[in-house]
Amino acid sequence: MTGLTSAEAARRLHDDGANTLPKTKGRHPLLLLLEQLIHFFALMLWAATALAYIAGMPVLSVAIAIVVVLNGVFAFAQEYRADRAAQRLRDLMPARATVRRDGAPQVVDASELVVGDELLLEAGDRVCADGEVLTAAGFAVDESMLTGESVPVHPVAGELVHAGTHVAEGEAAVLVNATGPHTKLAGIAALTQEAKPPPSPLALQLHKVVMVVALTALAVGVLFFGVALLLGLPATQGFLFAVGVTVALVPEGLLPTVTLSLARAAQNMASQHALVRRLDAVETLGATTFICTDKTGTLTRNEMSVVKVWTPAGEVAVHGDGYDPVGTVDGPPAAVDQVRALAVSAKLCSPKAHVRRSEDRWQPVGDPMEVALHVLAARLDVDGPSADSIRYPFDPRRRRSSVVDADGVHVTGAPDSILPLCAARSGAAEAIAALAKDGLRVLAVARRPARAGDESGWQHAERDLELLGLVGLHDPPRHDVAGAIASCRTAGIKLAMITGDHPVTARAIAEQVGLLGPDQLVLQGDQLPADRDELGRLLDHDGVVIARVTPEDKLRIAVALQHRGHVVAMTGDGVNDGPALRAADIGIAMGASGTDVAREAADLVLLDDHFGTIVAAIELGRATFANIRRFLTYHLTDNVAELTPFVIWALSGGSIPLAISVLQVLALDIGTDLLPALALGAERPNEHTMRGKLRTGSLIDKTVVRRAFGVLGPAEAVMSMAAFLIVLHLGGWRFGQTPDTALLAVASGTAFTAIVLGQLANAYACRSVSRPVTKTGVRGNRLLGYAVAFELAVLGIFLFLPPLPDLLGGHAPSPLGWLLALAAIPAVLLADAASKAVGRRLIGR
Repeated sequence: MTGLTSAEAARRLHDDGANTLPKTKGRHPLLLLLEQLIHFFALMLWAATALAYIAGMPVLSVAIAIVVVLNGVFAFAQEYRADRAAQRLRDLMPARATVRRDGAPQVVDASELVVGDELLLEAGDRVCADGEVLTAAGFAVDESMLTGESVPVHPVAGELVHAGTHVAEGEAAVLVNATGPHTKLAGIAALTQEAKPPPSPLALQLHKVVMVVALTALAVGVLFFGVALLLGLPATQGFLFAVGVTVALVPEGLLPTVTLSLARAAQNMASQHALVRRLDAVETLGATTFICTDKTGTLTRNEMSVVKVWTPAGEVAVHGDGYDPVGTVDGPPAAVDQVRALAVSAKLCSPKAHVRRSEDRWQPVGDPMEVALHVLAARLDVDGPSADSIRYPFDPRRRRSSVVDADGVHVTGAPDSILPLCAARSGAAEAIAALAKDGLRVLAVARRPARAGDESGWQHAERDLELLGLVGLHDPPRHDVAGAIASCRTAGIKLAMITGDHPVTARAIAEQVGLLGPDQLVLQGDQLPADRDELGRLLDHDGVVIARVTPEDKLRIAVALQHRGHVVAMTGDGVNDGPALRAADIGIAMGASGTDVAREAADLVLLDDHFGTIVAAIELGRATFANIRRFLTYHLTDNVAELTPFVIWALSGGSIPLAISVLQVLALDIGTDLLPALALGAERPNEHTMRGKLRTGSLIDKTVVRRAFGVLGPAEAVMSMAAFLIVLHLGGWRFGQTPDTALLAVASGTAFTAIVLGQLANAYACRSVSRPVTKTGVRGNRLLGYAVAFELAVLGIFLFLPPLPDLLGGHAPSPLGWLLALAAIPAVLLADAASKAVGRRLIGR
């Protein structure tokens, strides 16, 4: 078959529509908004709204209701934006298919498949449409997605394959007979209700934090209501006091802040060619302690070119530019003749690979190694026979592929899988060692003539072979891999190279890029111990190289390292890498060269197959985890400053007036604090992000508690209360007296201003756990600058725009009051700097 013409395919695509499933209808935005108005925090505040109204305080009731609605709308906006961002990220997922059109194989977007296309499938591909098998060779399909049956089926010519399944082995040509909404998969999807995914570990931990804080706030509010009644206050004032305490402790903006931080990090990763398939994987990435990376395409460019060929008649050097089919071959004439025969067999074993001219350069189409063999044949000006043939595709267990045609059997593969099938050739072992030592990937090519009575099956074809030669392929390391590896080591992340290549080749590349560790540990897959604990102890070193690895070995390696306490990131690109990618804490698939199976099993997809992209993603993951701690510290610090006036009022038996009102607490929470917290969630990685191991665990650890409740919160609270009491005292108030209403309003406005300005300083102090603001500066986070400007503008509105000052109970400070409030900025920054200096001294000891 020659397949459809491009014109006919375009016409059918226009008539029948794209090969895509009908989009699942998501929840209505109004339902999403309703969820934000009835969660635990919101229900607490709705109850407070009702009680305030019943108690005869309509202004407070309306204010709390406005806070609930505004917070719900804001949270809904962030959740909706994050969901849309995640959908856009999913749309970036590459989905391709190989079809025969205009008489030649072409790679097209899967959505462009049409009825009548000849779909070319091989191991690792996802079947993108329903169709009838035309030809098959060693073809096996995993239909577990549709049938639940884990054993692959082996369709033959005339049988059907369905969209959504995966090719486990072999290859086939399939005539497409149904696309998009007409496939079997679409019919099943129409009957399936969208399931809500389970919460991630990070979400569970956050939920635990907010529930503990909320229940604590509720308990403290009830306790202080009792204290107010014991002090002889009317029930209405006691309730006012209890509501203030409860609201002061509820971090309303925490959850939407976390969601936006994760979504922003995922978008940043996508802009750096790392596609995160689940938002919670962002945090897991930051906790990675061990990276098991492939070699080809990840550490190297995956730009294969044949540079040397050894034959029994001598060695030949091959020269050329990249994939340009024009080049030269230098060597003894007898050796060049043998290389020509070798090139014929190698090209037969790589039928789909070729090059095409695009943008003034030659681009590979197909597996880079197979394309390199195609280019070798082109440079020698040889073509393979056009007769019908039977192909036995590459298998990771055999580590070779073969083709049977009228001339005989042609085999390519790993030398140690082919040489035992060949008659002995002197010098071959030495040639393999020499080529591998130069960092070249070594491929053996062999053949035998056709024989009468040959049985079918690779078991019968791949025997009694004659070694034609050994091909040395050069795949240069990526230019920035060495720097990325150094960053991993600075961050305390261990590395292992896992490859199917020869151990000497793997060692040479590891030395070139700086991955090989001080232990110089180079292992082979068949040397790995069967015992999990012993395997973990053996591999728990930095810079281990493991060659000749099977997909089953990768799975055992991931599990063994996890049992050693590591958070494991595992790369993979093949269909058999799926189990290892799922088992690892972070499965990383190759987006440019990997199979659909690997991409769908992974948590992270590298759109450029680049090791440096993994390191950049880990850096962003670490920064995101640090950002969550930053704005959590910021929230808790503000809670201390808001709660302190109520505590002092209670401890003084009412002799000291309330410095701020419940309405001012609400104004702080919803009016001035949310945007700086969100800006802290967008803090970029700094030079310390990749230094030392990431300390994970509970979000609220002793560092967060010490900084919020022992340093920043008390500093902010002391300055606001000091400003309040000084203004009262200078206005004639004395302890135990009831201050004049106007004086109390000015003093309360001063305390409110001091808290806002203290939070301004706190936002910059929270940018770093170890460095004072004098070191971090006030630049570097543009969003924080905008948020602080907004915070100051809102402060001005609350103080000067009628009727808000009277409604909140705080008027603009006097000139002295402004000075006292402004003193909160240096006080918070000095307390922060002193605490960090003490911490550095303790660490130094």
